[in-house]
Amino acid sequence: MYITYILYSRQRNRYYIGYTRDDLVERLRKHNSNHKGFTGTASDWEIIYKEIFETKQAAMAREKEIKGWKSRKKIEELIAKV
Repeated sequence: MYITYILYSRQRNRYYIGYTRDDLVERLRKHNSNHKGFTGTASDWEIIYKEIFETKQAAMAREKEIKGWKSRKKIEELIAKV
């Protein structure tokens, strides 16, 4: 099982899109830890959207599709559908 997910940080007012095979709660803990990288500068990331896939390729393709939108409005429309 693979998960494509969207995180949101109120502190940064930004979204983060990723995919994982790990437990999503554990992955979120890693994002909220102090580390180098995009999510390391904030510690208030929360999971606001997820989709489950059977293959890594499908999860990666969906992540790439969402990132390719480069549109906050489209991301927020996707989240609102939940």
